[in-house]
Amino acid sequence: MENRTDDFYPTRLERPVPSFERKDPVVHSQGEARTNGPLSETELARYERDGFLVFNNFLDKETVQRFRDDLRAYEDDDSILRSEGTITEPGKQEIRSIFGIHELSDRFDRLTRDRRILDMVRQILGGDVYIHQSRINYKPGFHGKGFNWHSDFETWHAEDGMPRMRAVSFSISLTDNNPFNGPLMLVPGTHKTWFPCVGRTPEDNYQSSLKKQELGVPSDKDLDQMIRENGIQTATGGAGSLIIFDCNVMHGSNANMSPWPRSNLFFVYNSVENQLEQPFCGNRPRPDFLGNRTNTEALVPIESPDLRKTG
Repeated sequence: MENRTDDFYPTRLERPVPSFERKDPVVHSQGEARTNGPLSETELARYERDGFLVFNNFLDKETVQRFRDDLRAYEDDDSILRSEGTITEPGKQEIRSIFGIHELSDRFDRLTRDRRILDMVRQILGGDVYIHQSRINYKPGFHGKGFNWHSDFETWHAEDGMPRMRAVSFSISLTDNNPFNGPLMLVPGTHKTWFPCVGRTPEDNYQSSLKKQELGVPSDKDLDQMIRENGIQTATGGAGSLIIFDCNVMHGSNANMSPWPRSNLFFVYNSVENQLEQPFCGNRPRPDFLGNRTNTEALVPIESPDLRKTG
C-alpha cells in the first residue's frame, strides 16, 4: 500500500521505524475557552503532562446502581448476547464488551450528553464533539482476560480513518476497581509520542482483535523503554469514579484473578472537525458500532437527572 500524503501518523508498517513527537496539541482549546471550562488550569496541566485525570465519586451510589441494574438486564438478554456489537471472552460465552451502549439505553444516551461531561470534553477538544464509540468492558471474577498495551488512536487511525489526535475517552467505573480485579493501567506521558507499529492489517481484523489484540501493539523494546522512563499508574477507585484519558496514552490491563467482577463504561468523544476518513491501513471501514460514521452531528448538552452533582 502506498503511503498517503495526508497520513501524519504512519503505522502497520512492513518494518520498524523510530517513534516521534505527536503533531497535535493535547488540550485543543485556547484563551477563554480554556480558562472558562470546568477543569482548572492545574488539572489541564496535569492532563497535558500525564495524559489522564482521575476523579473519585463522580457518580453517587444510587446513580451507579441504576446503571448496574440496566446492565444486569442486558446480560440476560439473548438478543444482545447474539449481537455483533457484543464481544465474548475467547472460547467462552462470558461477555467481554458491549459496543454501542448509548444506543441501547436512554439512560446511557443521556449520560453522554450531560453538561458536566460535555463541558469538560469541549474544553479538552476545543469545540463541538460527537460519540465515536461507546462500550461497556466486563471482567468477570476469575475469568476476565486482560488487554495488551496499546494506544487507542493507533487502532482508530489505522482501522477507522481517524486523521488526527483530537479524541478523548471518559471511563466511569460501575464496580470498584481495586489492584486485584484488573484495573486500567496507564503509562503517564506516553501520549506525547507516536509509536508506529509493524504488521499488515487483515480484513475484519476487529473480529479477533476485540477478543485479543495482537496487532497495533508496540514492540517489547519500545514498551520496555517507555515504562522504565515513565512508570505505570493504576486507575483504582470506587464505583462511580471517572477516568479521562487522551486517545494516544499507552494503556492496558491485567486479567482479573480475583472473585470481584469489574465493569467500566467508556464514552469516546471525537471532534466534529476530526471526522473519519478512509482507514489508513487501506482496508474497508469497521462497522459503525466501532467507528461511528453516521451520527456525527454535534452533541447538545442537557441537564440529566441521572447525573447529580456529588459533594
